[in-house]
Amino acid sequence: MENLALIDSFSEFKDDKLIDRVTLMAILEDVFRNALKKKYGSDDNFDIIINPDKGDMEIWRRRVIVADEDLDFENEEITLTEARKIEADFEIGEEVSEEVKLIDLGRRAILALRQNLISKIHEHDNTNLYKQFKDIIGEIYTAEVHHVRPRVVILVDDEGNEIVLPKEKQIPSDFFRKGDNVRGIIESVELKGNKPQIVMSRTSDKFLEKLFEQEIPEVFDGLIMVKNVVRIPGEKAKVAVDSYDDRIDPVGACVGMKGSRIHGIVRELGNENIDVINYTSNIQLYITRALSPAKVSSIKINEETKRAEVFLKLEEVSKAIGRGGHNIKLAGLLTGYELDVIREGDVAGGEEDDIELTEFSDEIEEWIIDEFAKIGLDTARSILKQDVEDLVRRTDLEEETILDVIKILKEEFDN
Repeated sequence: MENLALIDSFSEFKDDKLIDRVTLMAILEDVFRNALKKKYGSDDNFDIIINPDKGDMEIWRRRVIVADEDLDFENEEITLTEARKIEADFEIGEEVSEEVKLIDLGRRAILALRQNLISKIHEHDNTNLYKQFKDIIGEIYTAEVHHVRPRVVILVDDEGNEIVLPKEKQIPSDFFRKGDNVRGIIESVELKGNKPQIVMSRTSDKFLEKLFEQEIPEVFDGLIMVKNVVRIPGEKAKVAVDSYDDRIDPVGACVGMKGSRIHGIVRELGNENIDVINYTSNIQLYITRALSPAKVSSIKINEETKRAEVFLKLEEVSKAIGRGGHNIKLAGLLTGYELDVIREGDVAGGEEDDIELTEFSDEIEEWIIDEFAKIGLDTARSILKQDVEDLVRRTDLEEETILDVIKILKEEFDN
């Protein structure tokens, strides 16, 4: 038949995209029927026979024979005179089938056919791709870095599918080069026009949960359950685990001997500090465990407001709050309670005259006060009790700044 290159082009798509035979035939027929409708007004009386394996096809038009003077619908009817040119013994009322050659559709129609076919193939491919990745949202996926841009890293998987890893979905310490393999979870799939946009995330709590499933056999087998995960990506995470089998130590199994099991996960997350704790439905005990490594003296729970007052000895406060406030923030997220730290003995030993650090805001800049608060020091005497070298190590403040603050505080009590 004419223009076999048209069919050949579809065979190429079939091989490239692994479109099954039935789907390819349906796409081909749909495209050709649209072309026939444009050319003849209707495709009801056309039969399309496609053989994609051989790369050929036939189009046949059926028309009813009418008397020469009764021709009303040229697409569906043929005059007796014209019919007898095909076969001499045709009679009125009989049906004539004629093959329609592609060349009869015209050159422009053939070009439009090919473009329409390519479009349909891509549309089918994109629909399948959308469904494929929609089914694995929340699962770990690996792809190779193809291009690094300021706000996004473009990844390509083994099938050549493009996946985007936005800057905000990257761990702060992430650094990628072309050709690197990257692991993350498929977070979302959206159709942008007709093309699906596949988004990967490495900052999602779900990514850490799935890493536990992938790296720890007992979690994968269901012997240990990951009850909750909270993260400050690249900084710190808390994971609550549980087991129905009393013989299994869920925390020990997850961490491994000397941290051997969790080490790979920590490395994958840019040395993110991961606390693994035993889950419990006892909320007081759960909060106590969540605030580890601090030792909690007592807790006062308000179920209605979902707040808890946590009482700690002064030396435990900075441990509970953690560097940058990360520990107490994650403990709150993990347990679902807003945690208020109450220091024990703040007014003991004749120190009733202690002063909140915020009272010095006219002399000490707010960001400096915030730095002390991050490590649990928000009163004048709580700072004066500390060693200067220790304060330099625990805060982002320079020694000179700390000495200036101590001088201001001492002057207040000396007056």
